[in-house]
Amino acid sequence: MRVPARLIPLAAVTAASALLTGCFSGGQSATDDSGAGGKRIRLAMMQPPRSGLSPLSDDAFKLSRWSTAETLVKLDADGDAEPALATEWAQSGRNWTFTLRDGVTFHDGTKLTAETVVNSLTKAAAASPKPRILDGVDLTAKADGDKVIVTTATEDPLVPQRLSSPQLSILAAKAYEGKTVSPVGAGTGPFELTKVNGTSSAALDRYDGYWGKKAKAPGIDVRFVPDGTARAAALRSGEADIVEAVPVSQAAVLDQDLITEVPMPRTNTLYLNTEKGAFKDAAVRAAAREAIDAESIVKGVYEGRADVAEGLLGPALPWAAELRKPVQRAKAGDPAGKTVTIGTFTDRAELPEVAAALQQQLQKAGFKVKLDVREYANIESDALAGRFDAFILSRATVLDSGDPAAYLYSDFASGGSFNIAQLADPAVDKALQKAGETPTGDARRKAVIAAEAAVLGTDAAVPMLHERVIQGDAAGVTDAAHDPRERELVTADTYVK
Repeated sequence: MRVPARLIPLAAVTAASALLTGCFSGGQSATDDSGAGGKRIRLAMMQPPRSGLSPLSDDAFKLSRWSTAETLVKLDADGDAEPALATEWAQSGRNWTFTLRDGVTFHDGTKLTAETVVNSLTKAAAASPKPRILDGVDLTAKADGDKVIVTTATEDPLVPQRLSSPQLSILAAKAYEGKTVSPVGAGTGPFELTKVNGTSSAALDRYDGYWGKKAKAPGIDVRFVPDGTARAAALRSGEADIVEAVPVSQAAVLDQDLITEVPMPRTNTLYLNTEKGAFKDAAVRAAAREAIDAESIVKGVYEGRADVAEGLLGPALPWAAELRKPVQRAKAGDPAGKTVTIGTFTDRAELPEVAAALQQQLQKAGFKVKLDVREYANIESDALAGRFDAFILSRATVLDSGDPAAYLYSDFASGGSFNIAQLADPAVDKALQKAGETPTGDARRKAVIAAEAAVLGTDAAVPMLHERVIQGDAAGVTDAAHDPRERELVTADTYVK
């Protein structure tokens, strides 16, 4: 059970603060009068690098959040593609031609060319494992003068969105000269990565040769602080300017003016096994859905810092609510004392508490409920094999392309690779196929919502809540990004007064 924030002993907070004492000292000065923003930004991040900051791993999102590595394309709030290192693009069948931006130099002084772009994309496509965004995608790139032609094995309307993934960042040739990809001094962003100290810290300086708007801050000093209490203490004590992922348990004891809750494209969902067991019966699935009180879970487990779900796609995708219509579902039947086993994992602290709350709610409705809670690494294979009647999962609903169609297919298509619900419904498959084939824009968004409705109509999944991430910004911080996709954090506009 979570200890209420107000009951956390002062000694624990003091000890956590000690973990950060001096962690932003000993390097460059915290102030730099030559910078428009005046001070270097002290940033406390949750997870240390897992792969030496290789852009071909999840570490790519750190490079993106520090504005040091850039992609050909970026995404707007709706997930539509916008120019970045490429200024325009056009499709012809399986080929997409990208026109590169003039006047871009890498941090090592070399120029952005079609050849350097092809080099980065080819290295990514040949990587093992591949970047997630290229799963199942056969992508090649070649230079055509000052343009780049990207080709896929089949026509793919999502190529520009795929190329927005931070894992497909374009780096200078020198980044690929060693056994691992090194982004130090090899990006194109407004900040140059100058130093990495293993899993403890990193430093970036403003890059005055940047092709776009110059950074207002003279640099960024990053510390990796996995302990959530320590990150919160750093904000409280003034030792950090921006703090990632403040724990819910700590948010209540911080100055509320210093924290921002950002809706995440992440849904806490109860997957019901449609292939066997009690929930093979649609009426029993409907009974479970009606028994769930998501609002009480939001208030009790998440202390009100989450959003009750109306569908699989939440407020991080604002267009979803605007397009959504009532869903036709089966009528609830009688649980009649049926025994069900619910699985979940401990890696996300809230999920065991959610499981306990659901156990009580379903028992009150007439079910007999057993819980199986383990570490994710020890439970995933059983979940995917359909060994549970139900499974609670916190699931990202937009993957690296910023498009939810891939998540819906993965989780609910009869051939989906992450089909925990074991769903095999022809109507759902048809709707998912249409969503995947529809060109990007309003038509695709409508097709995605139609696919969501098809899934919800089966009660194979009961969305309960949409999570938020809590970001801490010190009083002097101006224009830090609050990005639901976690691709932006410190931008060229961010500075500390």
